[in-house]
Amino acid sequence: MFFRIFVLHSAGAALRCRLVERYVLLSTGIADMSNRRLYETVYIVNATLEDAEIEEAINRINEYIVHHGGTIQEVNRWGRRRLAYPIKKRYNGYYVHCTFEASPSSIPIIERYLVLDDSVLRHLTVQLPQRLIEYRAQRAVNSTQQAPAPVAEPTAVPTEQENAEQN
Repeated sequence: MFFRIFVLHSAGAALRCRLVERYVLLSTGIADMSNRRLYETVYIVNATLEDAEIEEAINRINEYIVHHGGTIQEVNRWGRRRLAYPIKKRYNGYYVHCTFEASPSSIPIIERYLVLDDSVLRHLTVQLPQRLIEYRAQRAVNSTQQAPAPVAEPTAVPTEQENAEQN
């Protein structure tokens, strides 16, 4: 069950009516915390920053996600790469891929933080579909089951001197 709350904002002389929806679970009293989903975010950090500042920015973003109810599952640092086109007059960026679990109501808050953070050039957050989650789990199981074949020890090829000594 959800409520629709109308909020009036004044912008100059005109009034705008904006629809704000809040989902409230009345029966359990839990507001959207039982409906956690898996998300992926890829964001590009300004590569002109020092390595310590880039790590600080990544840690700051991860702490923000955790502070707003998210659980980080993995963070992949793809490193510095050249951008396909300039973004905010920058030609290089430090790419970071983050997979986390969070409630849907916290995603706009996290994305707003990424927009306002000056060290982040661009970001994209997507919800992972259930089929993709199952596929990745199956692929991980298959990769652990397929152990690499044992590599045979290379045998030494006798040289001409060793052949002569044996005869």
